Amino acid sequence: MKSIIRIIVVMTLVISSAYAQDFQGEATYKTQRSVDIKLDSTSNPGMTSDIQKQMQAMLKKQFQKTYTLSFNKEASIYKEEESLAPPQVGGSDFQVMVVDAGGSDVLYKNTKNKIYTDQKDTMGKVFLVKDDIEKIDWKLEKETKFIGQYQCFKATYVKMVPKPRTFSGISVNEQIEEKDEEENEPEMIERVVTAWYTLEVPVNNGPAMYQGLPGLILEVHDGKLNIVCSKVIINPESKIEILEPSKGKEVNREDYDKIMEKKRKEMLERYAPRNGRRNGESIEIRIGG
Repeated sequence: MKSIIRIIVVMTLVISSAYAQDFQGEATYKTQRSVDIKLDSTSNPGMTSDIQKQMQAMLKKQFQKTYTLSFNKEASIYKEEESLAPPQVGGSDFQVMVVDAGGSDVLYKNTKNKIYTDQKDTMGKVFLVKDDIEKIDWKLEKETKFIGQYQCFKATYVKMVPKPRTFSGISVNEQIEEKDEEENEPEMIERVVTAWYTLEVPVNNGPAMYQGLPGLILEVHDGKLNIVCSKVIINPESKIEILEPSKGKEVNREDYDKIMEKKRKEMLERYAPRNGRRNGESIEIRIGG
């Protein structure tokens, strides 16, 4: 009898060890970010209510995306699923330039080594943004809820973010001067980020740059950004390859942000009105964490 019990215990340990080594999965996430645009029609005579509605519809579509997180115990790949191009606003002299600082083309994270590689295709040039994963000081809350079949627990943390700006009917040149003044010492405010994680998927990972909880993060609310998991597959039949991206110019996060800021100003200057003409003005929508 004791021999049988000993065999069962040994087999259980072997199976558990194999499961831990081969454990992997895929999670599908739907993301949505709300953007409000209110432009003064007096200062922007071409900005009719119909055009504003078209811009709202375009931006709504632009920020509704689907991502797949492929993960194992130590690493993950977060990648946007291919979709049709978003609708364009036509019939006006305005151009909309969307600068999304929160998006990723291919995001690799190694939560064991606490490093990440973010492969980003920016204006036809590929960058490899490599840096350390910053520790998030999560506060584990008491609330629970179900997301699909998974029981989830609430966690929150507070981060400092630039105070949101209201878009007005100012010219592009004025925008550049105003941003230069504001961005030297931007006013910062607190924002509470809420996440829901499940212990039933034992990985300290999640979508985008949200991680560090004792289970897979299935839902995130960060300001106007909402991320919700719609499907989880554990140990799919086809083995998942999680490979760190290697193509692109290697930079750290600080250098990449400086490059993007320079490109942003170049774009604004390129679309600035010439000879006092206001036609062809560019409205910049900046989206960031």
